[in-house]
Amino acid sequence: MEELDLKELLQIFWEKKLEIILITAIFIVIGVIYTLAFVTPKYDSSTKLLLATNSSKGTEGAESITTTDVTINSKLVSTYSELVKSNKIIRKVISNLSLEADQEEKIRKNISVTDITDTEVIKITVRNEDPALSSKIANEIAKVFIATVKEYYGIENVHVVDEAEVEEAPSNINHTKDVIIFAAAGIVVAFMYVLLVNMLDTTIKSSEDIEKVTGLTVIASIPVYDNVEDKVKRKGGRR
Repeated sequence: MEELDLKELLQIFWEKKLEIILITAIFIVIGVIYTLAFVTPKYDSSTKLLLATNSSKGTEGAESITTTDVTINSKLVSTYSELVKSNKIIRKVISNLSLEADQEEKIRKNISVTDITDTEVIKITVRNEDPALSSKIANEIAKVFIATVKEYYGIENVHVVDEAEVEEAPSNINHTKDVIIFAAAGIVVAFMYVLLVNMLDTTIKSSEDIEKVTGLTVIASIPVYDNVEDKVKRKGGRR
């Protein structure tokens, strides 16, 4: 393939602008159909838990926060994160909500536990196709988790900050983002198509093409002239 300068590339793309627009439009339509027909909406519900300090009495009887309390709670964040997904808690939640037993693994896979940076707050997020069920599971997990911590550690240092609410918008679908992604992919494919077609096209279309192929200078050309009237007369005379 011969090297093309920027001006020639722009000229090629301009001449094939209809093909580029068509291919891009096709990709956009595919993107819309994909998000509407093939992506199952899923909803995220989150509850936030605070790891409060196990307070001790100060010299004047007031509750005070010690450095040890803060350190212990910071280390417990990772431990609590694993505890949330334990079999005991998941199965207890399933039992309390009267869910099917075979939902255990599905629920576990759709639970994420994250700690908010530089805080003693952890966020439990549950994803489900049913927004109402998603919030119920998240809140029930928080309830069972708090009871389990009390049972294991003998302390009550976990408190609900925000309960999970029913979300109206799915978390895994963003129509605007999907359309932009598919449109960008369509433009890339369209440009590649135009360049490939141009590379495979070896026909001579202009005097400049002749000069590039032969290395000779074109000094004259014979225009193609089609006299429609003469053709009509000739056909008429033959009758």
